[in-house]
Amino acid sequence: MIEQKSQFNPKLISISGPVNGSTFNLTQVETTIGREPSNHICIPDPLLSRHHCRIVMDNEIITLNDLRSRNGLFVNGVPIKERRLAHQDVIKLGDSLLVFLRHEEDEVAAELSTAQSYGESHDFRPTLAFECVDSLYLSAEKLRAATAAAERLAENFQALLRIALEINAIRDLEALGYRLIELTGALIPAERGLLLLHGVGGENDATVSWYRRGEAPAPMILSQTLAQRVRNECVTILSHRTEAEFQTAESLRASYAQSIIMAPLSVSREVFGLLYLDTSDPGLSFTDDHSQLVAAIAGLASAALDNARHLEMAQKETLRLRDEIAGWRELIGESHAMRVVQDFIAKVAPTDSTVLIRGESGVGKELVARAIHRHSSRSKNPFIAINCAALPSELIESELFGHERGAFTGAVTQRVGKFEAAQGGTIFLDEIGELHPTFQAKLLRVLQEREFERVGGARSIKLNVRLLAATNRDLEDAIKAGVFRADLFYRLNVVSITVPPLRERRDDISLLAGYFVMKHGPQMRRRVKGVSAAARSHLRRYDWPGNVRELENAIQRAMALGTADFIQPDDLPDEVLEVEPPNTPLHISLGPAPKTEPPAGNPIMKYHEAVKEAKRQAVMRAMEQADGDYARAAKLLGLHPNNLYRLIRNLNLKAHLGTRPDSR
Repeated sequence: MIEQKSQFNPKLISISGPVNGSTFNLTQVETTIGREPSNHICIPDPLLSRHHCRIVMDNEIITLNDLRSRNGLFVNGVPIKERRLAHQDVIKLGDSLLVFLRHEEDEVAAELSTAQSYGESHDFRPTLAFECVDSLYLSAEKLRAATAAAERLAENFQALLRIALEINAIRDLEALGYRLIELTGALIPAERGLLLLHGVGGENDATVSWYRRGEAPAPMILSQTLAQRVRNECVTILSHRTEAEFQTAESLRASYAQSIIMAPLSVSREVFGLLYLDTSDPGLSFTDDHSQLVAAIAGLASAALDNARHLEMAQKETLRLRDEIAGWRELIGESHAMRVVQDFIAKVAPTDSTVLIRGESGVGKELVARAIHRHSSRSKNPFIAINCAALPSELIESELFGHERGAFTGAVTQRVGKFEAAQGGTIFLDEIGELHPTFQAKLLRVLQEREFERVGGARSIKLNVRLLAATNRDLEDAIKAGVFRADLFYRLNVVSITVPPLRERRDDISLLAGYFVMKHGPQMRRRVKGVSAAARSHLRRYDWPGNVRELENAIQRAMALGTADFIQPDDLPDEVLEVEPPNTPLHISLGPAPKTEPPAGNPIMKYHEAVKEAKRQAVMRAMEQADGDYARAAKLLGLHPNNLYRLIRNLNLKAHLGTRPDSR
């Protein structure tokens, strides 16, 4: 008996999924399958890509091709990209199982039964991925079709509303992230959760962890492959340990997780983070419903998290800028001399070098030291300033190094010294030139050995501080005079900067004066708008022997005495007003002033000019009566000789009187 060849009649029969029971005859050369209606076979399943796969017929050779689908394509449980189909092959895509038949047979029902049993006996749960907009809870069309799960959907909707109300009331990023994972964990059987947010503006990534049992049983290991896919494709992924993709990822194999869900956090399809949850219980594996819910929560929370993330970045930037401004605000100046100082600080601050800061009293040496500390790697640790001139010689060692209990009379408790309190930070020794000679040797040893002992102690304490020192003395002259150790000077003078006096940066005087007006206005409860042009002119002409400190005091005095919106010349100290403008001709007469009327059309001499003219006349008469003796002239005027000499300098009388004689 001759066996007849079965007639070639290829078809697909659905045995599960949205089109269960449907039969699709393959009559065209190319048949596409996907969730969009434009496909030859449309399967309304959100787990399918718009164009998921295609079947190509070449005579009786039938090939199945994956069209770069999001969730993959499986034949007989094996993921494929391209495969030649054989009779009774079981195709898995999304939630659908399709059986491929090449021809009709009498035993087709038995074959379908066998294929269905084959499909049910295998765990076909793939790594699923879908876009947030395809989430059941964010799609009205899918919600209307899901009448069978209406009660469950209602519960989940109530949960989503509660989450929305709660997360929108939290502004702190870390608290918001933790609460979001906690609320999500209450809805799905997750054991652990992680929120990963990518940094903004070069900041590091931020992570927030959550554990249902309050502690970490094992470290969370994220698959970089899956995480990269979430970022690149903006999809939610559900994966199980039984899947081939799970097993091929070394990081996932090393974890204890049985099921994981990764959902993207995105705004306008730009992914800025992900929400990760996992469980180790095989009996409570995540389902598609869980991944749908997590996707909806992630989509709902993305805007709040993104806003909190940028708010935190803005707050950090504000603090950084405020700290930067604070670091420079006292070093106000646009002159070349101040730019040199600022450039020096920028260069030396990142190092750990010892710095010797020189300059006259009042120029701001401590402010330079604080700026160096604030811009160094030690900025978060203490800055301890010590005025060496104010330390009694008998207490200096205890003040700097501390003492043990009972070390001397009155040492009733242990005391931590300044050096120990500054560990990890910066020590600033101001007026180092006034340091008592007996202590200079001890300080030198500490700087060389980088360790010290408390007074009365026997244990050495390692020193981890940066040393900055300042002086208004000429230390080289002090070394020659034998009052300062040369070896200590060389130890301190690793890097040196001289802060210029105010008279050498007159262009900064107006800026400083305006700053002091703003600084002291609230304290003095005065709304002074600034310094008048006439007052600024006087300020610029004065030499400011007390430098910035004297200028600040002068502005405070002017604000206290003045009544106008702007500081006027009348509000300034007399010594500031006494300085003559440059290139002003002097008309000095030692005789009585002639009684003449002012010429017609000329104004009467202004008050301050008249006062200065009277002072000139008084000084010249006193010097004439004292035969040029400064001490006698000062006595006649009721002034200290130093004040008389300053008055002569300010009134430009020095050239008329000659140089100052030696004291008699």
